[in-house]
Amino acid sequence: MIAKHTPMALLAALLAGCATVPPSASDYAAIHRDLLVLDTHLDTPINFGREGWDFAAEHTIANDIAQVDLGRMAKGNLDGGFFVIYTEQGPLTAQGYRDALAFARGRSDLIDAELAKHPSLIRPATTPAQAESLARQGLLIGFKSIENSYPLGEDLSLLQAFYDRGVRMAGPVHSGNNQFADSATDTPKWNGLSPLGRKWVAEMNRLGMVIDASHSSDKTLDDILTLSKAPIILSHSSPRWAHDHPRNIDDSHIRAIAEHGGAVCMSTIFMSEMKMGEERSKLFDKYEHIADLSPEEQTQLIRRWRELDKTEPMWTTTFEQYMTALKHLIDVAGVDHVCFGADWDGGGGIEGMMDINSLPVITQRLLESGYSRDDVGKMTGGNVLRIMRAAQAGAATAH
Repeated sequence: MIAKHTPMALLAALLAGCATVPPSASDYAAIHRDLLVLDTHLDTPINFGREGWDFAAEHTIANDIAQVDLGRMAKGNLDGGFFVIYTEQGPLTAQGYRDALAFARGRSDLIDAELAKHPSLIRPATTPAQAESLARQGLLIGFKSIENSYPLGEDLSLLQAFYDRGVRMAGPVHSGNNQFADSATDTPKWNGLSPLGRKWVAEMNRLGMVIDASHSSDKTLDDILTLSKAPIILSHSSPRWAHDHPRNIDDSHIRAIAEHGGAVCMSTIFMSEMKMGEERSKLFDKYEHIADLSPEEQTQLIRRWRELDKTEPMWTTTFEQYMTALKHLIDVAGVDHVCFGADWDGGGGIEGMMDINSLPVITQRLLESGYSRDDVGKMTGGNVLRIMRAAQAGAATAH
């Protein structure tokens, strides 16, 4: 359905399939605002709890390190998405599991507490219907997801516990192998999913939680596609066609995910070599604990980070290269199997696309390339909600 806010001149041109009235940037911005725009991987909770930092404010790249806040979201650039409970991979020991579980529970509570501070702006959601209802009310949407299931240890009943906390998406693994699966960036241990990982897939399906296969090795992904009864998502992955890196997804797997009903969410990472030199590595270590820094220490970190961006950016990918890779992904997967997960606040952001203020430009470029408003709407949010519905419907059937 054409948005009620779409300018009439542009509406006529779109319906006629011609360029009689060339649309302006404001016309495209109006279309973007009317779409439901979701990002499937927001590492923004790393900033929650920072002394002196206001999630409700509108920050800028010049004065802050965060790429997402309610101020920028409220402009219509981003209606919501999945706020991530990320846990660093640690030892596969009883103590390692206990420490990781305590951290993950704390991060989940922190997300809840931060959203609860701003009920007039954003509300938590666990279903597509809730998300759509919030959007109609002019409210932003806060889903929760788990990146790295390591905190579960060997107790799969904890998936139910996190489900009860509102989590509706989870990935088995991160940058290192764990008890569930092989990572894309580690030496194979299980040659795919472990025996416990296979049970993890079944429990995810039973609960109706969306499986996120970003960071999974190719063989882990193959096992997930074989075992999962519901479509899956890659919440923040780039096409390997753009840059040959194991963290990226090759065309054959893109097609397999699409055939399974799932989607690949276009990221901004690993479309060039990652420049993680000594200074950037030290800054990243500090950033991962930014909530523990004083306002003065935060300011120093941000200043050093931005200075390094000028001389040695983490990625050399340009916005034009990003759009080329995105169109390739769409060509391979089809508009029904593409979504967006830039990895904001987790290492994402490229030249010309450093925060969520850039999102309307993507919509504009896709429309200019000939994709319909409905096609773009599928990619900005519709496909994610469809996959959530499929996962939840499968759980209802299983019960």
